[in-house]
Amino acid sequence: MASYYPVFLDIDGKKCLVVGGGPVALRKVRALLEHKASVAVISPDLCPELNGLAESGAICVSRRSYQAGDLAGALIAIAATDDRRINLRISKEAKKTGVLVNVVDDADNSDFIVPSRICRGDVVIAISTAGKSPALARKIRTRLEKDFGEEYAALARLIDEVRAELKQAGIKVDGDDWQEALDLDLLIGLLKKGESQKAKALLLNNLKKSPAEPEGDSRAT
Repeated sequence: MASYYPVFLDIDGKKCLVVGGGPVALRKVRALLEHKASVAVISPDLCPELNGLAESGAICVSRRSYQAGDLAGALIAIAATDDRRINLRISKEAKKTGVLVNVVDDADNSDFIVPSRICRGDVVIAISTAGKSPALARKIRTRLEKDFGEEYAALARLIDEVRAELKQAGIKVDGDDWQEALDLDLLIGLLKKGESQKAKALLLNNLKKSPAEPEGDSRAT
C-alpha cells in the first residue's frame, strides 16, 4: 500500500472531471463544488440530483460514455463509473497526460485518495488510513466532530484579523510565540459564549507578552 503525501489543493475555478452519473459520482461532484471547482461530468445517464445540478448550470455535462481525450485541461479526474474497465482506461490516460486521478474504491490505480474530512469554516481536518480502512477513518472523524464545533471557524477568522493588524503595524511575531499565545481552552470558551471581542483582546494581550519584532525580521508568523 502506498504511503500518501498529505496535501491541500487549490481547485477554485480549475477544471475537475468526474466520470460517472450515480450516487458515488454525486458525492464527488458535491465535494468539488463545495471547493469552487469548475466541474465537468461525463456519463450517458445521470441520477436525479446530478440532473438538477446540470439544469441549474452548476456543472457541465456530456451525456455520453468516456472517450480518449476527455481529460484535456483537467487538473484532477475522478473515475466513478460501475465499469472497472472504463475506470482503468481513465486511470491509464490520466497517468500518461499528467492528470491526477482518483479511481473510486481502487487505491492501486489512483494518484490520490480522498480523506474523511471535518470542516469548520477554513479549519479542515483530514483523516486517512492510506486506503486500508475507510470505515476506521469515518469512525475517527465521527469522534473528532464532537470536539470541533463552529467556534473553531470563528477562531480562525479572529486570528486572521489579529495577524492583519500586526502586519499593518509592521510587527512580526515568532511562530513559537504564537503557539504560546493561543490559549485554545480560554479562546474557544469565550467564542462559544459569543464573546469574540474578549477573545480578541485576550489573544492580543498574550501576544504583547511575547517579544515583538519589527517588519523585516526573518522569522515567520
